[in-house]
Amino acid sequence: MKKKILIVDDSALMRRILCDIINSDERFEVTDKAVNGLDALELISKKAYDCVVLDINMPKMTGLELLKELKVRKIAANVIMASTDTIDGAQVVMDALELGALDFIHKPYNTVELRKESFQTHLLEIIYAATQSQIKNLTLSKPIRVEKTSPKIMEFVEKHVKDFKGRKVVAIASSTGGPKALQQVIPMLPENLKVPIMVVQHMPAGFTKSFADRLNAMSKVSVKEAEEGDALEAGKVLLARGGSHMKAVVKAGKVCIHYTDEPTREGVKPCANYMYESLMNCPYDEVVCVVLTGMGADGTQGIVHLKAAKKIHVIAQEKNTCAVYGMPRSIVDKGLADQVVGIEQVAQEIILNVGVK
Repeated sequence: MKKKILIVDDSALMRRILCDIINSDERFEVTDKAVNGLDALELISKKAYDCVVLDINMPKMTGLELLKELKVRKIAANVIMASTDTIDGAQVVMDALELGALDFIHKPYNTVELRKESFQTHLLEIIYAATQSQIKNLTLSKPIRVEKTSPKIMEFVEKHVKDFKGRKVVAIASSTGGPKALQQVIPMLPENLKVPIMVVQHMPAGFTKSFADRLNAMSKVSVKEAEEGDALEAGKVLLARGGSHMKAVVKAGKVCIHYTDEPTREGVKPCANYMYESLMNCPYDEVVCVVLTGMGADGTQGIVHLKAAKKIHVIAQEKNTCAVYGMPRSIVDKGLADQVVGIEQVAQEIILNVGVK
């Protein structure tokens, strides 16, 4: 049975083009179209859709206002944002993700770009991921709360800090649903964490800085969008820049960030496989690999190669807490996971595996 899709956009031309693209895929069927958030709210209140493709700027009720109203009314809907605002409006997109949108895509301004295969393929992939979501609606899930790590955990770690020998690093991979998942992990880490952290979150160029800044404001550890040459240091989180592949390299005796411009891999850029494989040649005694929610299998191949070269410990997010159980499932199915835990336990397990200073 085809998945039912609702398009919400105030442009008649855009509705028609999006409809043509979506209906060209035998997996989907556009069953309804709405010209603004108010019309969409009425439809969503009466009918069930597998995915809602939502514009941001519309008359009567914007996309953000619709997300807020869905939350107030406790109405379930798997929403992806599709707007021409998404390149220059990174803050708006971050707000949409926090309000419950699963993912987003930038709609080109002209019809020629809209008709390109690259845009169409990306749109259909994101819609498919939304229809496969394990959490029916992130809007209805628990709000993000920045809590303190359990005192008992910290007491145990501090008491047994001598047991944490060798040089370690944490490398996290996430995709669809990742922004919210990371906001439930990074802020739970203590500022005296003993190791550096690298993060690859699938996002296009122009968005990762806003996301890193938001994480930094929520966290005790330092978080920033990684820049070329940044050194990996204990208690600091470096988030891969959108649109480039982030690797770790040794330079002047330090492990530093290096960006490369290879083609997409696993259909994404940045790709976590490159991050994991680059750590094969870095002077760490152990790599703690964390694979969070996301479609596809990014991270699996890189971890397989890394495991052949160095000691690793792999933490995969448990299915029921994933927005999309793709990347963690690939890790589990390959027998690579040492632990499978809910998102609320990920930070705790990282701390227990690496220790504090």
